[in-house]
Amino acid sequence: MQRSIAAPIIRGMVAQHFTHVDTWVFDLDNTLYPPSDDLFGQMDARFSAYVARLTGLDHARALKLCGDYWTEYGSTLAGLMEHHDVDPHHYLADVHDIDVSHLQEDAALKTAISSLKGRKIVYTNGSQNHAKRVLAARGLTTVFDAVYGVEHADFKPKPTHDAFARVFAKDGVTPAKAAMFEDEARNLEVPHALGMRTVHVHPLVTPQDYVHHHTDDLADFLSQLTR
Repeated sequence: MQRSIAAPIIRGMVAQHFTHVDTWVFDLDNTLYPPSDDLFGQMDARFSAYVARLTGLDHARALKLCGDYWTEYGSTLAGLMEHHDVDPHHYLADVHDIDVSHLQEDAALKTAISSLKGRKIVYTNGSQNHAKRVLAARGLTTVFDAVYGVEHADFKPKPTHDAFARVFAKDGVTPAKAAMFEDEARNLEVPHALGMRTVHVHPLVTPQDYVHHHTDDLADFLSQLTR
């Protein structure tokens, strides 16, 4: 199994690049739980079903439209709001009505996040309620100081600059003293431009100028910062 990599920084020297950080910003889905837990398998089915009911498209075409909106607008919701005047609250409640009972508590991740000095927040393109359900299932509720959903960005999604600006303003984040952990590499471009330390959490390495570090094991990576 590939372990934490800090590219181009040698493993064991990672911590020095985070000594200035006082705010730790974590994405939720596929970042604070393994992709193998496959919540997106459930959500993708609900995305396409919602769009099919809304538009009358068959499943395959509805799923393609979801992907097209995600690519063009940053999220399926943003595209639906732009072209179909969708109520975002109704949409989010529907697509996040999924089973999270198979998620397991992660004591190692909880300890690693708890050990970080400073403020810890979650910022997801999903809803705050979805995030809170997932965090509870993972045993991570108590380690975060705040949880922000797409509603706190006025439904503007990452990777747009406006989305980050709105959430960071609400929380009082100083980007030059913050780090961002994300499974979607494209969502790290704006944080990097703002001066944040960026960590791509993903099984595969995706070399980009705006990705400072990569890991496929978040708990292991974080443990390097507090040794």
